[in-house]
Amino acid sequence: MARALRVLTQLMGWSCVAIGLLHVALGNAAIPGAGFAGATVDSWGRFMGAAFVGYGLAWLWAARQRPIPAAAVRWLAGVFLLGGVGRVLSLAVHGWPQWFQIALTAIELGMPPVFFWLADSEERALRSNVETVPAG
Repeated sequence: MARALRVLTQLMGWSCVAIGLLHVALGNAAIPGAGFAGATVDSWGRFMGAAFVGYGLAWLWAARQRPIPAAAVRWLAGVFLLGGVGRVLSLAVHGWPQWFQIALTAIELGMPPVFFWLADSEERALRSNVETVPAG
């Protein structure tokens, strides 16, 4: 489970960095269904892309720690879950978005429970290794 946490944390970090950079570079063109949303949405989307790069860098920071800090994983997963909740609220208020946004919503609601479950796996593995090593 510790290996899964490390791989998923790195994958989340690099994915967020890549997606964020794509939004900074392409603006509205990076958002399926929003190609002609105008200058205000384009500006907001590029800014949020930069914030998403920072979010991805926070995941990568966590992935570089030994052990990966469970508290950081839980906070970062909570932010991701909040994004999914935001999409559900949008769906309730405005209706169904473009299909790709629905797929992203499923990921944003489905991955946080996995991260919550795995969050302390490296810390537990480290503790169990320390407890089994004879004093010397």
